[in-house]
Amino acid sequence: MDQISIVVENEEHVGIRIDKFLADVLPSFTRERIKNLVKTGSITHINGDVIKKLSAKTTLNEAFNMITPPTQDATPLAENIPLDIVYEDQDLVVVNKPVGMVVHPAPGNDTGTLVNALLYHCKSSLSGINGIARPGIVHRIDKNTSGLLVVAKNDHAHNFLAKQFADHSIDRAYKAFVWGVPSPITGTIESHIGRHHKDRKKMAVVDEDYGKHAITHYSVEEIYGLGASLVECRLETGRTHQIRVHMSHINHGLLSDTTYTKRKRHSMKLSEAQIIAIQNLERQALHACELGFDHPTQEDRMFFTSELPEDLRNLQQILKTANIKTF
Repeated sequence: MDQISIVVENEEHVGIRIDKFLADVLPSFTRERIKNLVKTGSITHINGDVIKKLSAKTTLNEAFNMITPPTQDATPLAENIPLDIVYEDQDLVVVNKPVGMVVHPAPGNDTGTLVNALLYHCKSSLSGINGIARPGIVHRIDKNTSGLLVVAKNDHAHNFLAKQFADHSIDRAYKAFVWGVPSPITGTIESHIGRHHKDRKKMAVVDEDYGKHAITHYSVEEIYGLGASLVECRLETGRTHQIRVHMSHINHGLLSDTTYTKRKRHSMKLSEAQIIAIQNLERQALHACELGFDHPTQEDRMFFTSELPEDLRNLQQILKTANIKTF
């Protein structure tokens, strides 16, 4: 059993429901899980009195104890799912992940993940550092983002690659179709990214005290009239949803990103056919197109590229019916 102690220290957390307060300060806990912990008597005041009403309001310097049972990951099953293997050797495998595939099992996605496919393809040769639910996984891309991922097949490779991600020496580039035309056409977005203060399932640009440092370098490659453009984004850091959050932050969110982007004035500058193509995309217009790293044993720099998948190529062709400008 793990015990967590939480104190109401900030004025902004005073006078709100206990379950909302706990979910705000403990983003890894959903309000539903907190409710379940209350039902089992696992959340108490510091004096040991059990919390019975989550609707009770917090007070300044009020303290709580939360006892949580250890989580146990279910062992994922090996599944014969086709994989687009770009490169493989005894240390690692580089995969071109299709849109719609989750990287590792999670609630609601127990099967059909990249991990399930890798367990079948690689058998027992995957790094065990991340536990049984995430064998070999060094980094992730979103379910509805396509593109390149590197997976470690042993612990040495995992540690070697993880260090490169930590010190930002990995080369990662993405193609993103966005609303409007960023100005200037090349630039750097630097901020802190953390959980959205109202919607804990989303990320947002936040104050330094509430998020992690994030840097995205962007360059416009094609302009489709004034309604949309193709942008290359290079990551200096790798925060959750970083490109989606950063492009939305500068008011040029990704096409068809229903989480972070609202269709704004830019849509008025596109034709009906182009708008329909965007609406039919069914995923954010983002593709991990380049990946570079030092090999863990060969110590050579390796570099991989991935062309736009068919759905984004089709979108690009329809967007090109506008007056296109390339750089």
